Amino acid sequence: MITLERQSILNSEISAADSRVQIFDAMKRLAHEFGFRYVTLFEAGSPDEVLMARMIVETTLPQAYIQEFDRKRLLKLCPVAPIISRSVLPCCWSLNDSDNVRGFSIPAVMEELQRRFELLTSVAMGLNSIDGDRFLVRFDGVRPRLSQGELNEIGMIVLHAFDVFDKIRRSAKVAASGPLSTRELEVVRWTAQGKTSAEIARILSLSDHTINAYMTNAIKKLDCVNRTQLVAKSLRLRLIS
Repeated sequence: MITLERQSILNSEISAADSRVQIFDAMKRLAHEFGFRYVTLFEAGSPDEVLMARMIVETTLPQAYIQEFDRKRLLKLCPVAPIISRSVLPCCWSLNDSDNVRGFSIPAVMEELQRRFELLTSVAMGLNSIDGDRFLVRFDGVRPRLSQGELNEIGMIVLHAFDVFDKIRRSAKVAASGPLSTRELEVVRWTAQGKTSAEIARILSLSDHTINAYMTNAIKKLDCVNRTQLVAKSLRLRLIS
């Protein structure tokens, strides 16, 4: 079990992250602290998906393992996915456990591949984003099964990391989709500089009514309640600088 000091350091690192790279760096450190060699973040695809590679968001798994896993079409044989889909709690198992202890059997071809790449003990946890997308975090390596205390710890830290990851991901989606029109962005930029609607109207040679209409649209699009929140959110999403 990791110490409270290390847990505090990990949580501080996660809270300070402002990019997916930094979040995954924290996840790699988390894996190391719990004695795992690999960590993977998956995004659930179509129920008909047959390739693991297409579900991977970030991973430290060997490329050779991923390629062989997909070449043998093992995704459809994975016994863990149905279990994870029915629970929000982390699930831990080991290849060295009996089927009765694990609660499921592992196909021989999958077990052989995992043993060859030393994926002997695993933890997996399903995660739901605010906008409804489904993700899964998995840790793999060579270590004894986690105790219940360790499972509770890793689960709480993963939830924290995913919460930050999801905020970054959704902000990037909003920015990439360009939610505000060019004129709406102009109005927000001038508002951020302290200009009133009348002043912006004179600058852009438009009516006060038109400026207010652009402002109202921008507030609705970014799900804000007023101009102050609109400017703050636009800055946070890097729509304006």
